[in-house]
Order: sequence, then C-alpha cells, then structure tokens
Amino acid sequence: MLIRMKTNSLWLSIGISQLLFVILLPIWLRLLSYLHPVVLLVVWMCLTILVLFVVYSVRRETLQISKTILKSVIGIYSLGLFVLLFFRPANQEYSQINFIPFKTIIGFLTGNVNFLVAFYNLAANIFLFAPFGVATLMLYKKPSKRQLWFVPVVAILLIETTQHLTRRGTADIDDLILNLLGVWMGYFLYPFIQKVVKVKDSEA
Repeated sequence: MLIRMKTNSLWLSIGISQLLFVILLPIWLRLLSYLHPVVLLVVWMCLTILVLFVVYSVRRETLQISKTILKSVIGIYSLGLFVLLFFRPANQEYSQINFIPFKTIIGFLTGNVNFLVAFYNLAANIFLFAPFGVATLMLYKKPSKRQLWFVPVVAILLIETTQHLTRRGTADIDDLILNLLGVWMGYFLYPFIQKVVKVKDSEA
C-alpha cells in the first residue's frame, strides 16, 4: 500500500505539473521574445519539481533520491541557466554597468516597465538561484563557511563579469544582490524541503 501511495503521488505530481505548464504556456511563450527557448525547459523543471514537493508534502510522504540523481538534475538545470544567461536573442546587446545598489531594483518597481519583464528580472533573479542554496546543503551536510558564503559571491561575480565582457548581459550590483538572496533563500528553505526530500549516499 505504501509503495502504491508513493507511486500514485509521483504520477499525480507529474499530471498536475504538466497540466499547469500547458495551461500557462501562453505566458511562458511570451518570454521567448527576449530569452533563449531553453527558458521553457527551465520553467518546466522548476514547475515540475515545485508541484512534486507540494504533492508529497500535502500527502505527508517522503521522496528519496540519490546524490547521483541530484547532481544530474542540478547539472541539467545549471546548463539551462547558463544558456539563459549567455545566449540571448541576436537583437539584444548589453554594455551598461551599474555599481549603485538598488538602482535597478527601484527602477523596475517604480518605472514604466512591462510587468512580465519587471517580474522576470526581479523574481527570476532570486528564485532561479534558490536551487543552488538547497543543493549545497543537500550535498554537503556540514558545508564550510567558504562553501556557504564565499563560493556563491565569487561565482555570481564571475557570471556578471563574463556577461559584461561578452556583452551578453549588464554588470549590475543589483543582480549580485538578487542572486545572493536566491541562494540564501535556498538555505532558509532547506529545513522544510528536507522533511520531504531525502538524499541517499548511493543508489543502493
């Protein structure tokens, strides 16, 4: 009975997430005007994982995955995020630099900007980096302060610098702030996620 319930929860999660993805497809397709088509894969992954967590949480069941599977999922997700960050439509070019904290954030909140564009640039910059915070604590039970704080800052600074040098994005201090908030949000969410998702050391 327990195995059947877990199997039912898995299929229920898949069914709900795919239905939501299709229903909201017109919104996702609007993102293609200024983002690489791989954004659909990233959105699909995020939505599927979110629904999976909610269903298992509501039904008070646990989902066990191996570190190998977790690393594979994070690897695919990272590749998709890399494409989003560095492969923009050909008609877009970036050369600006912003060193003033919260200037861009306030601009999106108060300026005359398309809602979808503002939402993506603010919310997505946070939520798209939250999985890395969660994965860090899942893969390393007792991560060092260097892994928790230094590595994310350096990694995000490297992304911002590379985007500017390749003219695939703006070098913006607000992006650093939002991305770090996302990673830290992952740290905060980990205790809740750990109650549902259990990571095994091996496939056995």
